[in-house]
Amino acid sequence: MKILVLTEYPPSAAGLATQGQLLCRGLSEIGVDVYPVHFDAPQEKEWYYRWFRPDIVVGIGFWGHIQHLVLHPQQFGMKCVPWLLADGYVAAHRELLNSLPLILVTSNWVKQVYVRDGIRGDNIAVLPVGCDTDSFMPRSLDDLKVRSIREALGVTDEQIMILTVGGDAASKGAQEVMQALALIDAEAPCWRYVCKVWPQPRTVQQNLVDLQLAADLGIDKKVIYSTNVVSQNFMPYLLAACGQFRCATSKWSLVPFFRKRWTRLLRACAWPTS
Repeated sequence: MKILVLTEYPPSAAGLATQGQLLCRGLSEIGVDVYPVHFDAPQEKEWYYRWFRPDIVVGIGFWGHIQHLVLHPQQFGMKCVPWLLADGYVAAHRELLNSLPLILVTSNWVKQVYVRDGIRGDNIAVLPVGCDTDSFMPRSLDDLKVRSIREALGVTDEQIMILTVGGDAASKGAQEVMQALALIDAEAPCWRYVCKVWPQPRTVQQNLVDLQLAADLGIDKKVIYSTNVVSQNFMPYLLAACGQFRCATSKWSLVPFFRKRWTRLLRACAWPTS
């Protein structure tokens, strides 16, 4: 099988780029002939359509990218499978999305949002985003790279570090976390709540709202916002700086899981699986 993946490529540390990078890696490990290309690179995409002749074009993004992920490859007779997340009201593309034999989404919640907005649902399958367990693994707090992150954030050895990561923090539940922390603050061990967000105009505005909430709750001295561009070299150590966390699976158990899930999805559309 030959698959062309439309994604943010070359990959940055952002979520969509990582989603595409890990998909390509997973497909390659199960023997699929796969190439990534930037979703908004029409000339290069057409080049792949013509010489690579993919069996399927998988487009990664949100509904606002539909013209790049679905409409463009369809113009060249490609079979399209968008792998989408939820970001806003999807109903504007209801007719197009309902015409597709298969839509992948990143979670059950995203599927619920699409069904709410009028997507029929029986053509939606949930495919969670992968994780590179060679990089994201438990690490000692004594690891110099881990310790350096805690020191840079101002988190001491005796403090529990709680972390939220996202384009902004509110969409990942930061306000609810703050409200919960305020309720238990008097009884809880010493803690710091770190929100690592991506620098962009909407994030700057949302940060102000979030920090005002922290002040209103009386926990603003314990809430830390980090608004920086970072790479994939940094993120595993940031997560490890929280202390104890558990990996649900290993790299080796992910490969058969990925193969089984991907094959089932393609068979549902009567598309080739080898």
